[in-house]
Amino acid sequence: MMFEELRIRHVPIRPAHILAPMAGITDTVFRRFIKHLGGCGLIMTEFVSSEGMLRQNIKSRRFLYYLEEERPITAQIFGSDPNHLADAARMIEDLGFDIVDLNLGCPAKKVVKCGGSGLLRDLPLLERIFKKIRAAVCIPFTTKIRSGWSDEEIVAVTVARMAEECGVEAIAVHPRTRAQGYSGRAKWEIIAQVKSAVRIPVIGNGDVMKPEDAEALAVETGCDGVMIGRAAPSNPWIFRQMTEYFATGSYARPSEADRYELIRSYYAMLVEEDTPGSVGKMKQFAGWFTHGVRNGAELRRSVQSAQSTHEVLERVDDFFAVQLQQQ
Repeated sequence: MMFEELRIRHVPIRPAHILAPMAGITDTVFRRFIKHLGGCGLIMTEFVSSEGMLRQNIKSRRFLYYLEEERPITAQIFGSDPNHLADAARMIEDLGFDIVDLNLGCPAKKVVKCGGSGLLRDLPLLERIFKKIRAAVCIPFTTKIRSGWSDEEIVAVTVARMAEECGVEAIAVHPRTRAQGYSGRAKWEIIAQVKSAVRIPVIGNGDVMKPEDAEALAVETGCDGVMIGRAAPSNPWIFRQMTEYFATGSYARPSEADRYELIRSYYAMLVEEDTPGSVGKMKQFAGWFTHGVRNGAELRRSVQSAQSTHEVLERVDDFFAVQLQQQ
């Protein structure tokens, strides 16, 4: 079966379906929510600044909070100072994470100035960073990269080979450049080139929106695992659907009742956890979770005008009471 298992040294990932790190999305509640739905073999934290970690700021501590049920779990860090990144990696290991990952993919301007995909333009510095982190920790060390800074600076294969030589144990490739952001096509052929160039596991990422896309990615690139980012908030069932599809050739589509249960259970988790900014989170996720809901725009408008978590839950219940009666 495709993507049945991936091992990063002693850490088994079954199935080899990975939730990508996403700023403002992959907090502990969303990660556990995805785990409960099934089919996701590895989850990753939101990326955390090494500088913030060393300053012990509140945001960094919140990003690195996790529960045992989330294992296996990767913490992703970013920065540009080799010594500070090494210190941050040690902290990740001390916190008990299974894997530490270096972010070389974020295209955001404020991140590029101090790491992320900006490091793809300074390979000597990147090599020092790889070596420092590798020497600092005993847990598996991985990285997530873009194909390069621009179409004129494609460095994915070079970086992958360097990473392998420095002891990085797996690499995820998002085959868009920093200049592209999230526009245009993800060039899967670059993933295939990386896979042919190194012996460490290669994880494919980009433009996988449904199980058939994951199948095509595997066939076209030969990659060892698939990482799902933007598709996960709008279709949290995608991990389970991939497992079903690879095993049987088909997969279940969520019903209106399934969508109601999904929204209600996620919102209930936010309330139960007393998550900071719960109302804002509910409004943020309403834009994703209502994809495919009949009259979803009406629900989104209703949630956006709510003033409290209780009001949001009440409006969701009222909306679906009408929707399910009309089926």
